[in-house]
Amino acid sequence: MRIVIQRVTEASVSIGGELKSSIGKGLMILVGVEHDDTAEDAEWLIKKVVNLRIFDDENGVMNRSILDCDGEILVVSQFTLHASTKKGNRPSYIRAARPEHAIPLYRMFIDHLNAATGKPCGEGVFGADMQVALINDGPVTIIIDSKLKE
Repeated sequence: MRIVIQRVTEASVSIGGELKSSIGKGLMILVGVEHDDTAEDAEWLIKKVVNLRIFDDENGVMNRSILDCDGEILVVSQFTLHASTKKGNRPSYIRAARPEHAIPLYRMFIDHLNAATGKPCGEGVFGADMQVALINDGPVTIIIDSKLKE
């Protein structure tokens, strides 16, 4: 699994011009599931997300986690995170998981984040044409891939 985390002051996702979810200060997370990802990949990423110290403490140092600052999380599925651009100019998405494999891991990721933070995450709709808006705070953007644990 691959995620892109953005520290935000606000973020939202709309579908067909209607607001689906929005958050204030917290994390906007794009999630891409690869065909060979497992529950172990999701669990590892969840632990990283909730413990990642990217929020400022009282001294202006990135030393606080999403749990420490009681921030919100918005999660959006993003199969294009697994785009391959090695050949030509048209990306290939052959490594991205098919919906029957990706949806359960995406749901697990959200459900376990909800449990870890003690509150519900905002979310998009898997496979929908979504419009995502955000104000990146910092900017802080971090990419984490469960295949690169070591």
